[in-house]
Amino acid sequence: MSKVHARKKLVIAGGSGYLGTTFAQHLLEQPEADWEIVILSRSEPRLAQSSDRISFESWDGRSLGDWTRVLHNCTHVLNLAGRSVDCRKTPARCDEILRSRVESTRVLGEAFAQIDHQPLVWVQMSTAHIYGDPPSVVCDESSPFGYGLAPTVGQAWEAAFAKACPDSTRGVVLRTSFVLGREGGAFPTLRRVARLGLGGRVGSGTQGISWIHEHDMNRIFEDALTNDTRSGVYIATAPEPVSYMQFMRALRKRLGQPIALPGPEIGLRLMCATVLDTDPDLVLYGRYCMPRRLQDEGFKFRYGTLDEVLEALVPK
Repeated sequence: MSKVHARKKLVIAGGSGYLGTTFAQHLLEQPEADWEIVILSRSEPRLAQSSDRISFESWDGRSLGDWTRVLHNCTHVLNLAGRSVDCRKTPARCDEILRSRVESTRVLGEAFAQIDHQPLVWVQMSTAHIYGDPPSVVCDESSPFGYGLAPTVGQAWEAAFAKACPDSTRGVVLRTSFVLGREGGAFPTLRRVARLGLGGRVGSGTQGISWIHEHDMNRIFEDALTNDTRSGVYIATAPEPVSYMQFMRALRKRLGQPIALPGPEIGLRLMCATVLDTDPDLVLYGRYCMPRRLQDEGFKFRYGTLDEVLEALVPK
């Protein structure tokens, strides 16, 4: 099969959400941007409607169909597809969280097997939650996997990618945690909690938060797609994981909010089950992760410390 490509064509599978649209905008803003971008997803993002350099193709993330034509002449793939984990974990939703990741990855591989060329690189989203919720252990790429739903999903997701990625395609897996942006990711919720004076201890308070600013996440995506030396599995978080209490204390200080009411675990679980329809374990548990491979291979974070990221997210 030929690997000769005339131009850079990026297909972002599952690209209609926060990460996909933010990264597409990031690429368009580069001084020498020469990307043709296709967003492959269930719903069309506004960005695709406002830029003639971004196109949209409807995709169920599960089956082959007419959408496979967008893969012709595709040079780069970024797969972000998967149901949000920000939900109450009913059996049906747990099943959907798993299947949406495994099936979308599998069918991308099947589609590439049917066309006459393969992409130069496939960057695959994964999760730092694959390490579970160790109370204090700092995890890197060599750490053992954890126990529970997220580690099970993460391992199945990465196994599907290993099977689906063409042999001649450079494959990169990014294990990512909380991505923080002023108006996207987990940060708006954390900021609102702190401003309301509710940013005190929740659970033990020592649960880890492994975070990354959206700007650095976009740089890692771009680097993984274009840097031929990147291959294999990387943790994509900033190099300063902190406890929940440390994060909220620094955020309250930045916001000028001295009040920090604690959140009893039983109250959080009740609210999540009846009002918020989300999973309290997303707050009650966490992990400390370090991007060893990125650091060892010379990647420099723009926002590498908690002070730096909060200064960017909460300007004075």
